[in-house]
Amino acid sequence: MKIRNAFVLGLLGGLGVLLAIAIGAAVQQIGTVLVWAFAGIFLALGLEPVIQFLIRRRVPRWAAVLLIFIVIVAALVGAGWLIVPTIIAQFSLLVQAIVQEVESGLLDSVLDWVRETFPAFDVDGTLDQLGGALTDFNTWSSLPPWMAEVVGSIVASIGQVAFAIGGGLIVVVLMLYFTGSLPAIKSGMYRLVPASSRPKFIEIAEQIMKSVGRFVLGQGALGLLNGTLSLIVLSIVGSELAGVYAFIALIASTIPLVGTITASVVISLLVLLLDGPQTALPVAIWYLVYMQLEAYVISPQVMNRAVKVPGVVVVLAALTGGTLLGILGALVAIPVAAAIQLILKEVVIPKQDLK
Repeated sequence: MKIRNAFVLGLLGGLGVLLAIAIGAAVQQIGTVLVWAFAGIFLALGLEPVIQFLIRRRVPRWAAVLLIFIVIVAALVGAGWLIVPTIIAQFSLLVQAIVQEVESGLLDSVLDWVRETFPAFDVDGTLDQLGGALTDFNTWSSLPPWMAEVVGSIVASIGQVAFAIGGGLIVVVLMLYFTGSLPAIKSGMYRLVPASSRPKFIEIAEQIMKSVGRFVLGQGALGLLNGTLSLIVLSIVGSELAGVYAFIALIASTIPLVGTITASVVISLLVLLLDGPQTALPVAIWYLVYMQLEAYVISPQVMNRAVKVPGVVVVLAALTGGTLLGILGALVAIPVAAAIQLILKEVVIPKQDLK
């Protein structure tokens, strides 16, 4: 159909632009849900090699999925049982220490020092305003701007932590759902491809999904290795929070490139603050040694066997993905790079050779 009227052509073009803007706004609004769904599919592909291993051992798929579900729930419950009581106990000790310091008169000494050093600062008035805000939420508007910003930042941080925990639970539920229905999802996706191109598409898609699964298992193995070794080392040096630190190391080590470094620095600083330099020194030395082993021995072996991507591509992909989508982007960037490399090798290059 040919459109000869310039007004109609401009109207249709404007409607197309408005429709594109509306679609973009809708995608932005549900962006968090899409990220959760993508993370669930990503983790489900990571569990697929384990399910196939069980199926090859004559375990029905439903039984394999149920077994994995039980293991995941047991791991989450075990982690909560290990970490939450420890955190509560340490927080109780912190509150008791603060109360003891207040009762000993340290707080009065600090306030006297502030009054003498900063005579223009109304300490008593500020404390009265803060106390009133804590007992009556209607008086929050009377707080000084800097204090209102601090309180608002604390409340926002608590909200973000709660949101992250809720998002993690949603991702786990989606992961289990996608794990159980993955064959049906793949079958429906393959039927959308024309029959003439379907065999090659299935071959490439299966190779990509296998690479994703091997990558997820590899990162999980790295996290489990770091967590286990951290638990052993921190228990030997006598840290009371060895279980909590080991869990932090396990979770952080699943993030490519920066996860292990970040966890090592954070754990070493926490041990220094809470246990003293005599405990922090061997912990820091251990993490320096482990980071070298992981960076030059363990991680390259995992990457070569999982996704078969050159090291420089791994680094660039992880940095790019982390910049665009944060932690999730860093996780999926390497499998995406492997998928692009596979498509280039199996589709683009053969077509170029035929020309």
